[in-house]
Amino acid sequence: MILDKPHSSILGAKIPEFCKSHWLLRLPLIIVFLQQGLSKIPVSSVDAESFGLPVLIWFFVAWGEVLAGIGITLGGLLEKNWLGDYITRMSGFVVTSIMLGVILIGEPESILDVILYDQYHVMLFVGGLFFTLRGNRA
Repeated sequence: MILDKPHSSILGAKIPEFCKSHWLLRLPLIIVFLQQGLSKIPVSSVDAESFGLPVLIWFFVAWGEVLAGIGITLGGLLEKNWLGDYITRMSGFVVTSIMLGVILIGEPESILDVILYDQYHVMLFVGGLFFTLRGNRA
């Protein structure tokens, strides 16, 4: 009888698994990081100074954003390959590092201020952290 089965198996039988759902998280990260990185190129000292950063750091941020966007894309396309998993994890680490830098440059008074008032950067940070820790594992 169907009522004897646990709820998870009843629901699992009716709701199909969408194995490509990782793209729902990848696509916004790809778009944001490619757009932000490309908007910083060509790298200029004036832009770097406006954020109080040395031009070398600004260079790594700009190209890091572009390469992280490309890496999240490439890692997803190579999802069944160990190299794709590695690319996804490294790109996630770059995203996480850049977003941590962005959050810290804002000089928040507390972690609570970051969570309550900087949700956009926190979401990008968590997205990068997800791919760093999880890679391509479904």
